[in-house]
Amino acid sequence: MIVLEAVSHEFDGRPVLDGIDCALRERRIGIVGANGSGKSTFARLLNGLVLPKTGRVLIDGVDTRKDVKAIRRKVGFIFQNPDHQIVMPIVGEDLAFGLKARKIPKAEIDTRIDAALSRYDLGHLRERPVHLLSGGEKQLVAMSAVLVTEPELVVFDEPTTLLDLRNRNRVADAIDALPHPAVVVSHDLELIAGFERVLMIEDGRIAADGLPGEVLPFYRERMR
Repeated sequence: MIVLEAVSHEFDGRPVLDGIDCALRERRIGIVGANGSGKSTFARLLNGLVLPKTGRVLIDGVDTRKDVKAIRRKVGFIFQNPDHQIVMPIVGEDLAFGLKARKIPKAEIDTRIDAALSRYDLGHLRERPVHLLSGGEKQLVAMSAVLVTEPELVVFDEPTTLLDLRNRNRVADAIDALPHPAVVVSHDLELIAGFERVLMIEDGRIAADGLPGEVLPFYRERMR
């Protein structure tokens, strides 16, 4: 379970989030809001990429401020732009990177990489240079590199924004099929329309929280 208690944050003295209180336990949670509303900062709080200025963020009872290493093992994070996430020049090397850091034996690394790439029919790309991949392939490789480390929760920050329709649909299907709980920040309202819960963030506060059928029409009206 994710718990935020009186969480506030600021950048360069400018408030970004203000007094966020919520408990998140659903399997699929969407986060919406205008650019600059604070939603990406909210997402980064969940795996310790950002620590709250005040208040606490707890993941299954673990405080992000007190044990960020444990949090990052629990919570995988997938960025909007996979080029900001992929760190190695060859696909297989990139998937191996996080596993080597965890001192996983080589035989297990190979097995996990094969399974992760097969999940999205990417096995043929294992030796492919990353710069030759399409945008959709890069995003799926970035997902695979996170999932191969076996997180308990996955957070996505606008995963379909940079993709064409075909690749958007591939990534949407991949998110839908995930066995993991997921929190997805997105402007793609169709992507999160079937989720169990949606939060709308406005001016650093939770302005709406409920079922997609309740929150998304309210959000659309606010954006007119």
